[in-house]
Amino acid sequence: MTAAAAEASGDELSGGEPSGGAPSGGALVGDLTGAPSAGDDFASRVVRVVEAIPPGHAMTYGGVAAAVGSRSSRGVGQVMAHAGSELPWWRVVRASGLAPQGHEQRALEQYRVEGTPLRWARTGTFRVDLARASWWPEG
Repeated sequence: MTAAAAEASGDELSGGEPSGGAPSGGALVGDLTGAPSAGDDFASRVVRVVEAIPPGHAMTYGGVAAAVGSRSSRGVGQVMAHAGSELPWWRVVRASGLAPQGHEQRALEQYRVEGTPLRWARTGTFRVDLARASWWPEG
């Protein structure tokens, strides 16, 4: 089942809780998210939120899901897999702050250009410093 089909049917692709980065209190209402209208599917709402993340900031997959009124961080991942190359994909990270798997070096280049706060390990690995870089859409 696709993310859009799951959303239209009211089913979730993942039963898990959102993974960090989102304040509690349900879906955001306003221009970016809220109750879907005709032609306003899950994928479209995800794309609008991701496009709105400012340079130097990030959201987790779970945070994006919560912002569109869903708990499906996996659904967000599916949207990003299909539309991500046309989006600022590096601004959507795993709950730990790690860059999208398999794209770490390209993401690092973008983080450096944008001045995204990072945390470095002694091993040379990095993650986005979510305490400083997290962003939430204004409602």
